[in-house]
Amino acid sequence: MRNTVHFILQGKGGIGKTLVSTILAQWIAGKDESPLRCYDTDQENATFSRYKSLNVKHVPVMTDARTIDPKRFDTLMIDILEEDGNCVIDNGANTFSPLVAYLIENDCFSLLQESGRKVYIHTIVGGGDTLHDTAMGFLSTAKSTKVPLVLWENEHFGQLVSASGKSFIESQTYADNAARLVGRVVLSQRNADTFGADIKKMNTARMTFNEVKESDKFNVMEKQRIKVVFRDLYEQLDQVNW
Repeated sequence: MRNTVHFILQGKGGIGKTLVSTILAQWIAGKDESPLRCYDTDQENATFSRYKSLNVKHVPVMTDARTIDPKRFDTLMIDILEEDGNCVIDNGANTFSPLVAYLIENDCFSLLQESGRKVYIHTIVGGGDTLHDTAMGFLSTAKSTKVPLVLWENEHFGQLVSASGKSFIESQTYADNAARLVGRVVLSQRNADTFGADIKKMNTARMTFNEVKESDKFNVMEKQRIKVVFRDLYEQLDQVNW
């Protein structure tokens, strides 16, 4: 895991992009001693940038007129290219379309690859009522780009099963793009009163797993449940064909 660039892209808001960004950043930090640089391009809800221990840099692309200036993404690209290391870029729903358009129009994926970076797009598909919109987001991202994809299946909103009873990975949308995937990570649905409450407490405090382990604000069982969640996710990330 060296000189990699990870874009977390999904047009639907509130689907877990920042959660994925924080998990991925923590996993990478534990895998490679080279510098890890994290960026938050969300202009309305820059949650990722509030994780102080990850040193997330906020990328302001909104003008005073509250419109997005695509040229301001130049700052992000220049920053990524100036130094070696691994990069994680969290992207808000409000900057999804402008950022994707910028990356494609300027052939940024090729530029990054030619500079010796391995580029990955992480896209999230949610269950329950979010399934249709996020599946369409997955399809759009797959069709408009050519770089390897990592699929995150978020069961927080329910199972990834359509009204007809077909799971997302059994769908034509998935089958048509499965060859593009280098891995899948499942954010499993767990007991909301225990695991869910503990992860929410951790995220609300903008704390990493390592910070939780050292904190006196979490009791031994809360720490244990969070450990179980992260162990599961890290094991899945270890299996991705990076």
